[in-house]
Amino acid sequence: MPKVADQLTCRPPFDRMMIIHKRLQAGKFPNCRQLGDELSVSTRTILRDIEFMVERLGLPIEYNSGRHGFYYSRPVEEFPSIAMTEAEMFSLLVAHKAISQYHGTPFEQPLRAAFHKLTGRLDDQSSLLAGSPEEALSFHPFAPDDADLKLFEILNRALREHRVVAFLYKNLGADKAQTRRVQPYHLACVDNRWYLVAFDLVRKSMRNFAMTRMRQMTLLAGRFKRPKDFRIEDYLKGSFGIFQAADDFEVVVDFDKWAGELVRERKWHQSQELTDLPGGGVRLRLRLNHLTEVERWVLSWGAHATVVGPEALRESFGTTAEILVERYCNPKSALSAPPR
Repeated sequence: MPKVADQLTCRPPFDRMMIIHKRLQAGKFPNCRQLGDELSVSTRTILRDIEFMVERLGLPIEYNSGRHGFYYSRPVEEFPSIAMTEAEMFSLLVAHKAISQYHGTPFEQPLRAAFHKLTGRLDDQSSLLAGSPEEALSFHPFAPDDADLKLFEILNRALREHRVVAFLYKNLGADKAQTRRVQPYHLACVDNRWYLVAFDLVRKSMRNFAMTRMRQMTLLAGRFKRPKDFRIEDYLKGSFGIFQAADDFEVVVDFDKWAGELVRERKWHQSQELTDLPGGGVRLRLRLNHLTEVERWVLSWGAHATVVGPEALRESFGTTAEILVERYCNPKSALSAPPR
């Protein structure tokens, strides 16, 4: 009969304790050496498992010196379940629903397997709640990326092994794709879109690549050392989303009372400062290195938002307003005019 360890070479602590429980329940008088050999762990590890079972789970485990093994001093019908607080249960539900964000990626199955392992340890009441999370809460991401699984697998390996990759990439507005050779540093999901943050070997600078515009990716033989001081938090510090630039803007936007209530409810950027305005509005102040993404965001608020600064952003909004007036207030001329 093969050892238990041969069936699963790396067992988590809970699985080991379940095996110990079954040996004790059957009156086998197991000891640390026997269990350690069977489970391919040290005797100290087994001893820690038993101490946890006694001290944290309240199991009546004692040692019989005559039989050189452990035993239950009273009958134990079932292994104790692990109860959860309401806060822990809510966190588990959020984790379950968040898995949908990783649909179609190499992370989906490991995340689902981990979730099922966690819920398998709960008591009946908690398991009932965790068993039907769709009834408790849901996620509705807006237009999530249709990520390519094969692309994810190659990038995941490249990131893990510090390998150079090559692929075809079409920039927005470009007529055709170009070959890019990069050192991948990080995969980031920003606004439900996946981006590769990488060092472009031809352009000799950091670049961001939308995964949906990558094609024909190849894992190259070259390896590299990622800078030890690279942190994605620092890299994206001045971005409102993913766009990068070397500029420095203080963006100031005033919101009316209706929008102000919504703006106050969320953390939009790590640099944000909120100041109450007369009448219930709020002023939002940001420090950014690029204006494109924040411009689209402010436009989404319509007439509820007013740009105070910088002047470059105000001028851009003025140009956009002129185009919109021409397009919607003079529909005949707008329909006959060529697109801008």
